[in-house]
Amino acid sequence: MYNPSLRPVGTGVSNAAFDGDSYYETEKDEKKPKSDRTNAGKVGEQQQVEIEDNQRDTWTNPIEFLLSCISMSVGLGNVWRFSFTAYENGGGAFLIPYIIVLMLIGKPLYFLEMVLGQFASCGTVKVWASTPIAKGIGYGQAMATWFVVTYYAVLMAQTVFYLFSSFQTVLPWTQCDPAWATDRCFSPGQNFTNITDPISSVEEFFERSVLKKSFNIDDGIGSPDWRLTLCLLLSWLLVCLALIKGVKSSGKVAYFTAIFPYVVLITLLIRGVTLDGAAKGIMFFITPQWDKLFTVKIWYSAVTQCFYSMGIGFGPIIMLSSFNPFKHNIYRDAAIVSFMDTFTSLLSGVTIFAILGNLAHESNKEIADVVQGGPGLAFISYPEALAKFGIVPQLFAVLFFLMLLTLGVGSEVTMAGSVITVVCDAFPNHKRWFITIICCSVGFLLGIVYVTPGGQFVLDIVDYFGGGFIMFVIALLEIIAVSWIYGLKNILKDVEFMLGIRLGYYWKFTWGLFIPVTLISIFIYSIFNLQEFKSGDYVYPSNLIVAGWLLSASALIQIPIWGVYVIYKQKNGTTLFERFKNSFKPSQSWGPKDAKKRVAWLNFKEETEDPTLVPDWMYNTFISICEYFQSCRRDKRSASVHIGSVPNESNSASTADLAKVTVDSNPYHKR
Repeated sequence: MYNPSLRPVGTGVSNAAFDGDSYYETEKDEKKPKSDRTNAGKVGEQQQVEIEDNQRDTWTNPIEFLLSCISMSVGLGNVWRFSFTAYENGGGAFLIPYIIVLMLIGKPLYFLEMVLGQFASCGTVKVWASTPIAKGIGYGQAMATWFVVTYYAVLMAQTVFYLFSSFQTVLPWTQCDPAWATDRCFSPGQNFTNITDPISSVEEFFERSVLKKSFNIDDGIGSPDWRLTLCLLLSWLLVCLALIKGVKSSGKVAYFTAIFPYVVLITLLIRGVTLDGAAKGIMFFITPQWDKLFTVKIWYSAVTQCFYSMGIGFGPIIMLSSFNPFKHNIYRDAAIVSFMDTFTSLLSGVTIFAILGNLAHESNKEIADVVQGGPGLAFISYPEALAKFGIVPQLFAVLFFLMLLTLGVGSEVTMAGSVITVVCDAFPNHKRWFITIICCSVGFLLGIVYVTPGGQFVLDIVDYFGGGFIMFVIALLEIIAVSWIYGLKNILKDVEFMLGIRLGYYWKFTWGLFIPVTLISIFIYSIFNLQEFKSGDYVYPSNLIVAGWLLSASALIQIPIWGVYVIYKQKNGTTLFERFKNSFKPSQSWGPKDAKKRVAWLNFKEETEDPTLVPDWMYNTFISICEYFQSCRRDKRSASVHIGSVPNESNSASTADLAKVTVDSNPYHKR
């Protein structure tokens, strides 16, 4: 299947690690008899491209892509994680670094991943034909995403449990049931002055009835709870049904998962701001503690929240955009998603702290005493606040947990879909629905570990080592591979050809300098500031921590393993060094998937001037500084003659002449 007129001569280096997946002639084709290649060529490359394009799904409507991105980025992290992160990092002061990080790191990286997916029309592995040596990043992303997918479904299962519990005549967490309550339990509104070390019934319901959480895992994690197991099964069934037909079905689900949460949030906000004490809670959320603004931790937390919320570095963005038409305006979509992510975080924050302000008012506590982070904020503080709604608390509880489930499904569908796309690209002969069922079944079986009494300990380790830590490393390697190896000028030209716009210095600065340097700094900070894993006074066992490091290593080791594989498959070069060097060059399969667009792209790259990376004023300032120091250097040399030192005059003159020629000959220096 080879058409010499469409072969990209001189546009890349043939590498069997990628070309075997492309529609260009591979090494195997070259070994065939000439007659066979001639007959194969009769099919025509254009026909082959059309076949491949037909095999790959596309969005039914462009709005489905935008809603899917919003559904993925706006998830559980916006509801409970953002609010608690803002609380523990100075309230309103956290908003300042968060917005700065969103503008200088979040939005540029989000747009970059959209560009990669849409330009190449392929998943998180094949997209690295742009930088073959970095192929392992795609597999590392897929593994990191899969780690998160396995425990994210458990959060959905807990939400399903609370959703069903909300249909009871009396909300079960509002009373101390002898079946699970201890002597320290008290119900909301009950006088607990005569109880030693009291614990709310809401907290005991979550830990002793829902999780059946053990105090330690020294004797193992225990047996799974059958109720949570059924809820987990239902959660995976919802995900499987949303993905069974690819983007044809997930796109339709996005209409609900992206819009419904805003209806519930606005409803809860209207109800929340009318409660007594709501103003106190909102002021707690927006009042800054300026002293924390100058600490490293608050900026680290801002970057972590930005990555966690928008899904950067895991691959779903590349997967979603790969189903777009080639000319789709993702420049606009990236701006919309970034705005909606920030808006939702602020909306949920105001809503949450309005409710918590009322809870503090009713219980005569400080807000800092009623806020709990992580799952505690969603499954302890919220249910306790909802129980205090005087009018039909069951209705608000159902709406709230249905909203949480909707947010969870939206994010889980896109993350699981990203992994399924990688598997489908690796096994193109298998039907997507079959691979989807297999992946969802495996995800359910792995998730059973988290619904055991010791499952929360495992979840914490997987969350940190399987999600957060890997996220920084992969995002760092991703931006280095694209901007520094593939080349900033190349990616800027690709964007200009695809979207018809020439990006400004904002994108050049963030992609080429700010993001790589910042992520390197954050990575160093995270290495030297590893958290101690504790639950109360219980310190997590060392073997569990080691398992977490092995989890991270299993994803990160994909990068060197596949790097070695790419070098091995690289046949261009007589020496190992030449093959290693050529593995950094784009593969011949990199580029637009459509043959006509590919030819146009190659012509565009040849005919279009390279974009200017540095503004003229900055370049001229640099030249002026260099001239100044050269002048000072000549003055020093002249002074050295008077004190008896004899410099090498010919070399001095040559240096000055060379500087003059360089400055005069540079077109950007001329005015």
